[in-house]
Amino acid sequence: MGVQFHDAAAAHDEARDWRQAVSRGLKGRCPHCGNGRLFRAFLKPIETCASCGEPLHHQQADDLPPYIVITIVGHIVVGGILLAEKYGDWPMWWHMALWPALTLILSLALMQPVKGGVVGLQWAMRMHGFGGQPDRPERQPTPSPGPRP
Repeated sequence: MGVQFHDAAAAHDEARDWRQAVSRGLKGRCPHCGNGRLFRAFLKPIETCASCGEPLHHQQADDLPPYIVITIVGHIVVGGILLAEKYGDWPMWWHMALWPALTLILSLALMQPVKGGVVGLQWAMRMHGFGGQPDRPERQPTPSPGPRP
């Protein structure tokens, strides 16, 4: 077990507005300046912002964007299916054509903006090296040597 101390230099850094950073990320822009592009490919972020020079290679969005997209798309599609069943009398082929296609289109359309928003949030919260200091590996307590059989 350890206690983490924050140094005084980190307290003097400028505050980062997380709402603005997430908004810029959702638009596919650099969370720092809002001018440079965030992605060089569909889901591949750039290494450094071409406009302000902010390093963005620290990002570790991992599985959070797909979880968020699944939650959003699931609520839209399931809600749509329930409304269509309650108020409409659609043939089954229409359901089989519409809902899988809508699921795929919404998932692809939302994935990049959601990932940009997650990267913007990581930048604003100074996570994963965005705070100027490299991440330290998580330290686990060493197991005490016990009696061996």
